[in-house]
Amino acid sequence: MQFVFDGHNDVLLRLWTHERDGGDPVAEFSNGTDLGHIDAPRAKAGGLAGGLCAIYVPSGDLVFADPDKNGHYVTPLAAPLEPLPSLRIATEMAAIALRLDRAGAWRLCRSVKDIRQAMADGVFAAVMHMEGCEAIGPDLAALEVFHAAGLRSLGPVWSRHNVFGHGVPFAFPMSPDTAPGLTEAGLALVRECNRLGILIDLAHITEKGFWDVAKTTDQPLVASHSNAHALTPVARNLTNKQLDAIRESRGLVGVNYATAMLRSDGRSDGDTPLSDMVRHIDYLVERIGIDCVALGSDFDGATIPEEIGDAAGNQKLIAALQRVGYGARDLEKLASGNWLRILTSAWGEEYA
Repeated sequence: MQFVFDGHNDVLLRLWTHERDGGDPVAEFSNGTDLGHIDAPRAKAGGLAGGLCAIYVPSGDLVFADPDKNGHYVTPLAAPLEPLPSLRIATEMAAIALRLDRAGAWRLCRSVKDIRQAMADGVFAAVMHMEGCEAIGPDLAALEVFHAAGLRSLGPVWSRHNVFGHGVPFAFPMSPDTAPGLTEAGLALVRECNRLGILIDLAHITEKGFWDVAKTTDQPLVASHSNAHALTPVARNLTNKQLDAIRESRGLVGVNYATAMLRSDGRSDGDTPLSDMVRHIDYLVERIGIDCVALGSDFDGATIPEEIGDAAGNQKLIAALQRVGYGARDLEKLASGNWLRILTSAWGEEYA
């Protein structure tokens, strides 16, 4: 079995949502469920050894647009969020992550050494990530607190605007060049993440924001769950120019399992063959190199191919890649090694 370290999932959102309805997050993750995509039993069955687990404050007003007769759609951006309610929700999700760690349901990892040890021990290696920084004010005081709690990765924006910058809509076909980039607060956030050793994630940000980060950061460029715009021209995917910059920085793209970002027609449809996933991986490997491609499933946050189903199905993708000629060393890089390289670089020697 090829162990997978995944660049993005929304299991904390699912657990938080169910806790609000009376559920027990520790029991749900530890014992397993038929809900969503990730829990400890299904992760173990599919070789999902760990991943970046997102703190994401949901947008209640977002309604995904239906395609028109040509298959085109534009979902209006979600409204900006209020900071204090966002901070409350983000704190509640961080608390769930800490409770899972305390109970031994997963191990909250703050270094690559922690990740490797958890994987060796057969415990899910969770890294706390923040997807959209509405919970962090422009004074960045909350960033220090979340970092102390274990935050080691963040995306300044989701697909909505905030005090730090601008996000891209869910739209097909559309360029990612849809709005301005980072604000002055966003530039300060990038510099502070560099100081603290927090990975900066470029998924969901506008193309101008991408270049603003590229000019400011001292880290490799990383898009944790994005695909190739040349194959699926949704606004969330990366242009060839962006991919070339990621290659030049020795960065990373985590291939997103979301069907709307894989299919040539941009539709969210579970009846999507694994060949579409292999097509994007092949394209990215050809464009930016085997060392710069990994996996970023978006489990618990997207419609994924039915053939994979959930975390237990990860090895089906590995098998599909084997069938088209990827060898053992390349598969190890795609499945986990490239993520561990990037995290070592972004977090600095003291975390390596």
